[in-house]
Amino acid sequence: MTQNTVPSPQSVPPQHPQATRDSGSSVPVDPQLLRDWIATCVAGLDEVRGEINDLNVFPIPDSDTGSNMLHTMTAALEALQALDDDADLLAVSRTIAEGAVGGARGNSGVILSQVMVGLADAAELGSDAQSALTFNALCVTGLRMASLGAKRAVSDPMEGTVLTVLRAGAATAAEHAADSPADLARAVADSCAEALDATTEQLDVLARSGVVDAGGRGLLVLMDSLVKVVTGVSARRRRYTGALAGGGDPIGHAIGEPCGDGGSDETGFEVMYVLDQTAAEQIAELRAALDAIGEAVVIVGDSSDAGSERFSVHVHTDAPGVAVEAGLERGRVSDVRISCFLLDAFRASGGTEGRLPTRKRAVVAVVKGDDAAELFAAEGATVVRCDGGLSADVLAAAIIELDSAHVVVMANGALPAQELLNVAASARSRHRSVVMLPTASMAQALAAMAVHDISRPADDDAYAMAEAAAAAKYGSVTVASERMLTFAGMCEPGDLLGKIGDDVLVIDPDRDGAAAALVDLLMATGGELITVLAGCDLTEEALEKLEEHVRVHHPGVELVSYRSGQPDELMQIGVE
Repeated sequence: MTQNTVPSPQSVPPQHPQATRDSGSSVPVDPQLLRDWIATCVAGLDEVRGEINDLNVFPIPDSDTGSNMLHTMTAALEALQALDDDADLLAVSRTIAEGAVGGARGNSGVILSQVMVGLADAAELGSDAQSALTFNALCVTGLRMASLGAKRAVSDPMEGTVLTVLRAGAATAAEHAADSPADLARAVADSCAEALDATTEQLDVLARSGVVDAGGRGLLVLMDSLVKVVTGVSARRRRYTGALAGGGDPIGHAIGEPCGDGGSDETGFEVMYVLDQTAAEQIAELRAALDAIGEAVVIVGDSSDAGSERFSVHVHTDAPGVAVEAGLERGRVSDVRISCFLLDAFRASGGTEGRLPTRKRAVVAVVKGDDAAELFAAEGATVVRCDGGLSADVLAAAIIELDSAHVVVMANGALPAQELLNVAASARSRHRSVVMLPTASMAQALAAMAVHDISRPADDDAYAMAEAAAAAKYGSVTVASERMLTFAGMCEPGDLLGKIGDDVLVIDPDRDGAAAALVDLLMATGGELITVLAGCDLTEEALEKLEEHVRVHHPGVELVSYRSGQPDELMQIGVE
């Protein structure tokens, strides 16, 4: 920890302490709690999006459930942000529902929007009561209505899906209606987790792949987010391991093979659109028409006003034009989205699904600085620059563009671990393996490149590189830009900071003193080789003084230095 910071409301929402003390029958719902909850849901889904995508084997193994649920909740959050800050509970809940329905993506997103509609309907019912709507009443009624509405929305509801998990949460809320809001929220989340674990054995395709339901995992994020905003404490969940090996292929299934009772190779397209200006009785006709040409039919609506109700329509079909025409015959259609499963799989594989890659092996190194780019290129790595930042999409595109059968990637701290998992999932295909080495700095990556041997088997080489990187201790010297509290004490702007990892362990007003002290710390547990990567602002004089310090205080230890040119650090130091 390098400084004391105040977390933003969206990253760590404020605890609502009255919800942990009072009984559920006496706590009215604060509209801000719903705002905090939606923001926390978005953050939570963004964090585990890759994990949920990897679980996605039903009804179509297209690796997008996490992305669709995140898009849906982001639409709800954006709708909220346009709402007045002083809006009441009914306006806030209805805005959430309208945003989710209008922005729903995929089967999972459409069902998720129905949860928001259920809570909005419960808030509307509660607004007619003489007393203020309580948190517990909103949860009990809202989840029950959401569960019933979601089940009605699906043409062929099945056990072992998000519907099962939602039903379990609704039942638990009713059982704990007299508890405190905190106890109710925790009980609902825990029951959803138990129901999620059980989905593996309830649906054949999940059992064959050894995974839980992806949509249910996303719903658990929502319930855990509710616990977080009510109690201020995050629930700890295990990582739910996915069965997808990149490109959307489930383990145990060939391309085009049916993946379960709810999905088949007969439906080549996913069709979604928003339908309004239609009579409610025509929805049954639309459902029948879509059932006749496809599967995975889901239709949900926001029932705020019977005269202007909007419906989000979803179907997997081989006749996308007919599906859209069915909506046009019954109302006004907007926001039409048509995805081709085969085309998506082809794009995810980098367009190489039908042929072998042109290269066997490649190493990707993410670097800062012109000299660093030249250094790693000379060592045989393909360089991706991150001087101005780096996105997961850019890194994944660079990996795919290499058209290599085996790619080792060293991100060197440019992206968080969760984003790297998303990169690997996006870039893998049936003809491409992607290995992410745990390098947090260019100094570690250089140690890995020193043992890289193209003549070794690919897995052996990747293991040797990972081992070398892990054995390399690393630190950096930077200039403090502000006054802050660190492990080494209080620093002032302009001080030189010696870091090991992200922790500041050295503060010195003198550049040479900071570098020498950092080397001494790194050498405290021994080492035979010190590697210095000099940033663009480090002088030759400074390098010479550091070399002299090593000769005097660490005799017998070799020091090598390279110009790397990174703009944000005076130097990186690696010790092997």
